[in-house]
Parts: sequence; structure tokens; C-alpha cells
Amino acid sequence: MAITRIACDVKDLALADRGRLRIEWAAQQMPVLARLRERFQKEQPLKGLRLAACLHVTTETANLAVTLRDGGAQVALCASNPLSTQDDAAAALVNDFAIPVFAIRGEDKDTYYAHINAALDTHPHITLDDGCDLVHTAHTARKEILSGVRGGTEETTTGVIRLRSMAREGVLAYPVIAINDAFTKHLFDNRYGTGQSTMDAIMRATNLLIAGLTVVVAGYGWCGRGIATRARGLGAHVVVTEVDPTRALEAAMDGFRVLPMREAAAIGDVFITATGNKNIIVREHFERMKSGAVLANSGHFNVELDLPALEKLAKSKRTTRDNVEEYTLADGRKLFLLGEGRLVNLAAAEGHPASVMDMSFANQALSVEYLSRHASELEKKVYPVPEEIDRQVARLKLASLGIQVDALTPEQQRYLASWSEGT
Repeated sequence: MAITRIACDVKDLALADRGRLRIEWAAQQMPVLARLRERFQKEQPLKGLRLAACLHVTTETANLAVTLRDGGAQVALCASNPLSTQDDAAAALVNDFAIPVFAIRGEDKDTYYAHINAALDTHPHITLDDGCDLVHTAHTARKEILSGVRGGTEETTTGVIRLRSMAREGVLAYPVIAINDAFTKHLFDNRYGTGQSTMDAIMRATNLLIAGLTVVVAGYGWCGRGIATRARGLGAHVVVTEVDPTRALEAAMDGFRVLPMREAAAIGDVFITATGNKNIIVREHFERMKSGAVLANSGHFNVELDLPALEKLAKSKRTTRDNVEEYTLADGRKLFLLGEGRLVNLAAAEGHPASVMDMSFANQALSVEYLSRHASELEKKVYPVPEEIDRQVARLKLASLGIQVDALTPEQQRYLASWSEGT
């Protein structure tokens, strides 16, 4: 019998059947998490723990939440972005898995923070965050819960940046593990997941033929690398903009044209920001863009495009397609904004493929387990994912793909540990 009496705020519980099927579909592509779920069910390593998770409420996240629940934890979930919630997945988590969810796609700012507070009302022992909004709220508006929090995890680059700033200022109240910094997260999730899902979202929203277009990618971190590579694979002429000289040099040697944004603005057809910073594309750039230019943001927050400046430049604005807003400027040029300038791969598509989130969320589950055992030994700072967890995730993923690798011989191990052998 369906469970509908637990605390929640979702769009419509009648969407649960569809959501459950989509959660099952994602689970088929998440074998590492499935292995962990089997072990968690037997060992109950999280028994008695309360977890508050502020993550994108998707079918992949649903499988993480169920894994944590099956490990014995009480899980409450809210959204980490107003446009990233998949309402059917949220409904299924409540109706079929008895997990409290507070998330509605398109929620306004007040509702967004009301949902974060609802998750914090559970007085969590461990927090899981994606962007640091839950942690920030706990440290500002909800300080009374901090004494009970033992540790936390952070999923994405933007959140890690904020947390390291908190740690530097001495205000971080508990240790946090930076999931984003795991090799099995950023090398795959950020690069392959962001690359594919961003281009997927742009094509879904616009139905543009990417081949032959000039695509401008702002930022050449792992997300930018992935986007640039996927755009080139679709036949685009790719321009990269950067502030870091080493990354700019890398982009150039990877075969991309590197320009300042002011110059790129005049030639681009599609602009994609992926920096984690604010005001990457501003008024002077909008003023130089050709009519028909498409604007998309793949960073976590909607601050990379200077939207207030775009609003001021526009003499009119209308929605022309789902997730596409047309801004007509005073001189008649039209610029097209995707997904309200929010995280485009979730605002206009389904986010990362489940097979890549399998590794990211395996890191989450194992890091939560690690915190359940070791949080009291850690200082109030940001930690990398323990190397053994990172390597374990890689081993499990390889095994699920049927791939075997070599092992060092004892002689090779001795050689690598020695300084005595030379020419």
C-alpha cells in the first residue's frame, strides 16, 4: 500500500508511478551504487543517523537516497536548485520509498529556502549538500542545529569554494568532505556528464544544428573541458575564454581557439558559462553579440550571466519555446536565454546520465559511511575524499564494466619504494 502520510512538499503524488519506473531505469545504469546498497542492507552502517540532503532531486539522486535509507539512515531531501527537481521522482520517493522530500520544480526563492529549512528541521547528524545553500543556512539562520551535526559532504565545485572560504574564516562548524575533488567524480561527472548533458539540454531547448556554429565556452575546468570536447564532436567551431593562463594554454594545445570574452562575444552563436564565478558575460558582451545568439549557463548558480543587465537592455521579452526566453534589444537584435540562466542541463534536460552519477553517488554513500565512523576525529575543515574510497569506486566501476587491470609485482613495488637503483 502506498505511503502518503510522511512529511513532504512535492508537486503531485499522483506522479509517483511514472517516477518509480524512471528511478528503476536509472538504477539499471548504477551498478556500483547497487553493490553498496546490498552491503548497506546487510550491515546497516548508518543505523540511527539522520541525514539532511540538499541535492538535485532526480532519478539518480533517488537511488542514492534509497541506498542511504537502506543503510539504516533517516533521510530528508530538498532541492539544491529551483529548476532541477524532477517532480515524478520526488513523488515516488515519498509515495513508494517513504523518504520525506521537499522540492517542487519551479519553486520561488521563499519556497526554496522553506524546503531547506524543512530538511534542517530533522536536526541532522550529517548533511549532504550541492552548492552549500543548506550548510550556509545552517550556519546563519539555523545555528541551533549545528551542535548536533557531526559532518557533511559537498557535491560540486561551487559549494567546495564556499566551504573553503568558510573554513579559512574559521566559521565552519563541522568537517565536510569535498566529493567534487574525488578523481572518480570530477574526471567523469564534471567532464563527461556535464559535457554530454549540457549539449543535450541546448539541443532539446533549441533544436539547433550544432555543426558549423561557433560555440563559446567560458571556463576550461573539468566541466568546460567536457563541454568544449562535446561541442567539437558535434561539429562546432569552439572558442574558449579563460582567466587562468595555464588552463588557457591547455585549451590552445587541445586545439581550441582561445579569446577574451569581448572578442568572442562578436563571433559566437552559442555561449555556455561553466566557471563557478559571477558576471562572466555582462552588458558589454551582450551589446556586441549577433542577433540570434543563444545564452546558456552550466554553472551551479544563475549568476554567471548578468541577467539584470540583459533585462535592462531588452525592450521586450517573451517565451518562444519551453525553456527559451527571447530578449529583443533596442536595436532589434534578439538574444535567447535558456533555462532562466540556471543550470541548463537540469533546467532544460534530465541532467547527467545515471552511469556517471553512479560513481559520484558511490563517493557520497561511502563518504557518509566514513563520517559515521570518523567524524569525531576530524577538524572543522574541508577534506578530500579518502584515497581508498576513490580507488574503491574506480575498482567497482571497472568490475561492473567487465574490465580487468594489471597489478604491480612485488619487484615493481620494491623498485617504486627504493632510491638505490639507477642507470
